Amino acid sequence: MDNKTDKPDLYTEVDDDNIAWLHFDKQGSSANVLSADLLERLYEILLEITDRKPRGLVILSDKPNGFIAGADVREFTRLENRDQALDAIQRGQAVFDRLAALPFPTVALIHGFCLGGGLELSLACRYRIARDDRGTRLGLPEVRLGIHPGFGGTVRLVPLVGALHAMDLMLSGRTVDGRAAKRMGIVDHALPERHLRTAARSLILDPPAPHKPTRLQALTNHAWVRPVLARVFERQVAKKAVREHYPAPWAIIDLWRQYADSERDMMHAEAESVARLIVGPTAQNLIRVFLLQEQLKALGNHPDYHPKRVHVVGAGIMGGDIAAWCAFKGMQVTLQDQSPERIAPAVKRAYQLFKRRLRRTRPIQEAMDRLMPDPDGLGVERADVVIEAIFEDADAKRQLYEQLEPRMRPEAILATNTSSIPLGELRSVLKNPARLVGLHFFNPVAKMQLVEIVRDEVTDADVALRATTFARRIDRLPLPVTSTPGFLVNRILMPYLLEAVELESEGVPAADIDRQAIRFGMPMGPIELADAVGLDICLHVAENLGEHFNVEVPQRLRELVNRGYLGRKSGQGFYTYKKGKAVKPAIPKTQHSSDEIIDRMILRMLNEVVACLREKVVEKADYLDGGMVYGTGFAPFRGGPLHYIEDVGADTLYQRLNELEQRAGIRFKPDPGWKDVAGFASSETTMSE
Repeated sequence: MDNKTDKPDLYTEVDDDNIAWLHFDKQGSSANVLSADLLERLYEILLEITDRKPRGLVILSDKPNGFIAGADVREFTRLENRDQALDAIQRGQAVFDRLAALPFPTVALIHGFCLGGGLELSLACRYRIARDDRGTRLGLPEVRLGIHPGFGGTVRLVPLVGALHAMDLMLSGRTVDGRAAKRMGIVDHALPERHLRTAARSLILDPPAPHKPTRLQALTNHAWVRPVLARVFERQVAKKAVREHYPAPWAIIDLWRQYADSERDMMHAEAESVARLIVGPTAQNLIRVFLLQEQLKALGNHPDYHPKRVHVVGAGIMGGDIAAWCAFKGMQVTLQDQSPERIAPAVKRAYQLFKRRLRRTRPIQEAMDRLMPDPDGLGVERADVVIEAIFEDADAKRQLYEQLEPRMRPEAILATNTSSIPLGELRSVLKNPARLVGLHFFNPVAKMQLVEIVRDEVTDADVALRATTFARRIDRLPLPVTSTPGFLVNRILMPYLLEAVELESEGVPAADIDRQAIRFGMPMGPIELADAVGLDICLHVAENLGEHFNVEVPQRLRELVNRGYLGRKSGQGFYTYKKGKAVKPAIPKTQHSSDEIIDRMILRMLNEVVACLREKVVEKADYLDGGMVYGTGFAPFRGGPLHYIEDVGADTLYQRLNELEQRAGIRFKPDPGWKDVAGFASSETTMSE
């Protein structure tokens, strides 16, 4: 092959068979992303390659983590209006149209992440080959950013694999591995690493007919079938996304229903649709949330810390699921409790997790082999990280630390999964108190991405950094928080839940309270959430916070717990549960104002948000927004609670709190921090009166 003298973002090699190999390797970036400059350079290179008249073109990535991760999302924030957006999208479409029109065979050689614009680029090639392993993921996740594919993805995928597969991927934003992509017809081959280049060369030298959909797949795009299927898709989307809050999936259905008969018309409509969506509030807020996630991901960067062994004490729901997740992510895990019988249910749940996520026998067995029941705690001596996940009792935790510390390696982290107890109340028995840090996971562990990294002035800075890095090693989002009661997420969430309980005790139907919260944009209503968490746990956390912040605990919550109504786990809480699902009665007509219900719940939450910002529970306002979106599901399309305050206006919300304080009591008294909320200096006079 030709020798290259330097390594730009894109470079081409031509081999002895006159096959051009176009390498993506975006410099200064851990992943290949399609910036406007890179797309422009790609267009120029495609013209140059065409002039060379090769036998074919193979596009591949030099990045170990993947092919192309999509468009450069940061550029989306710089689009000022629809016309700018339309111009950028149409230029991208032109590049991929040029690739699709090349007069010789083209192959996308895919490994790792092939997402968004990366998959759209591969769809513009004649053939696609994917590496067959767990790390290869193909998908079109644009709906998670409030948009949909814009570089021809909606146009090319649907005729390739039929509407059912294509719409499922685009409407859900989910990803599939190479083998699943082969079954669908997205890729022509899913092969081990050692066969990839040989297969690509074979497709160029002896090109077969391009993949065509089956007759049934083609039928799903017929003009007579589309209106019927479109209604099915709309019913599925309506279960998860309100059109007003998340317009993108609805736009995909409209595009396909109206324009699937004409590639050119659909390409034009695709660009117009994305241009309109991308400058709208939902997309801009979801893009903001994505960038908040990237900020949190960047925190775990200890260069010399590579934990491999984890010991978890406590095989209850949280401890067992933390152990399972660590094993799933490749850690060697020992799980300790008082007897094998107490550990067995956790191992059973772990098997279900591995079976659901890994699917194949060998990877499932490998994950099970990494999870070792350890009733005698023999794994303590070898562990890099020891996680205590026993019940919320400070005395019991201190007694456990006295037993653990002498057996731990000097450099091992001692972490507690406490949900509300400050570290200062736990470390008094430790000879090295600086080694204690909080690793607060959320339930369910496998779904909730956030982990609060709890530290205070005593916590060793390097221990905190290693704990943060550990969270990233197991693919969680670390959120550094100070060790104040409730930390960040529970402290902010609890007033919201308690106000919902207060509303229910005043006669507002639980189902109506939940419906209004979902209408605001929360993923689950607060009453059902309290049942899911466990009313006994809610009561315990509420009482803990009540001691520190003068929070009044509703009597209704105490009554339910005293009667043994603990929520979903006991089959009865605010709702009755059958097979784990809430039985919700029909909502009667009431005199309660919808706006009043939402205001009372959300404003108590926002008041606590402002208090946490004033007290510097987190270092940056962005961390608070990211923490609440990923820790509680706070309406992602609103961009986070502080961003919501900015959108509505701090002065407006402050006045509403004042009015509620007059009507409903001291719990709505505005926090002093309202007058200091960034960007609202103009309202300071009003707030200080």
